[in-house]
Amino acid sequence: MFDRASAQMSTVQGKLTQTQAQLAQGKQVINASDAPDQAATIQRMKSLVSRQESYKSSLTNVKIHLESEDSTLQNVTNLIIRAKEVAVHAANDTLSADNRKALGIEMQALRDQMLSLANTKDNNGNYIFSGSRVQQAPFASSSNGSPNYQGDQTDMRVRVSEQFSIPLNRPGTDAFKSVSRTNPDGSVGGVGYFQVMDDLIAGINKSESKNINRGVGELDTLLEGVTLAHADVGTNLNVIDQQTSVIEDTILNLKSTLSNIEDLDFASAITKMNQQMLSLEAAQSSFAKISQLNLFDYIR
Repeated sequence: MFDRASAQMSTVQGKLTQTQAQLAQGKQVINASDAPDQAATIQRMKSLVSRQESYKSSLTNVKIHLESEDSTLQNVTNLIIRAKEVAVHAANDTLSADNRKALGIEMQALRDQMLSLANTKDNNGNYIFSGSRVQQAPFASSSNGSPNYQGDQTDMRVRVSEQFSIPLNRPGTDAFKSVSRTNPDGSVGGVGYFQVMDDLIAGINKSESKNINRGVGELDTLLEGVTLAHADVGTNLNVIDQQTSVIEDTILNLKSTLSNIEDLDFASAITKMNQQMLSLEAAQSSFAKISQLNLFDYIR
């Protein structure tokens, strides 16, 4: 009787201690050994939440990078439009050589601003139009004076879900495209973005109508390349917003499920603790009476 009473009191005390620990931490499972299956499920759910939050963080970083591209390409677009206006004005036969040289000065300033934008860096100090060569300026001067593309064409992508990834980088040649030019001998060759600008500036300064008119047409090609790249960036930004919304919903659902599995129902736990305390008090009272009995009490 003594052993049974002692064991009962110890069992009730242990359950009460566990309930009190659950209330203190607000969790259903304190130790994995208490409920191995439930503990494994909780750990798996936490791993899924952590993975989704990692995807969300990646999306945030990619969005910051793409926003830099977006603003840069918008500024380049504005500069090309202004350059087209200047070039058309320079093509006017009524202008004097001095007037064209004045326009050439403005065109040179526009070209230099474009070069600066083409070599833009992101918040981490990486060039945004160098492909994977993020520490190397994408456009650097060559022997003929016109900057050539120094980056590569590597397509770097970032995984933002189990099955989906999104481009992180953009080679400079995707935005600052070359144009096809027919040479005097009839052959066709590619001419770099800034070579087009430099040839146009030279034509304006020298009042060469043929080269000016050719440059006006080539500016349309340059604008088309920048516009397409800008549209692609905008599309990727929309995809990021949509994917971020999907991930946020997924995280919310996972956390809700995790809460149901892991978090404690305080009302039920408090009721349970009160019942256990009453049981413990009853067990202690019985134990106190049993511990005072001896064999002579039974003999009598």
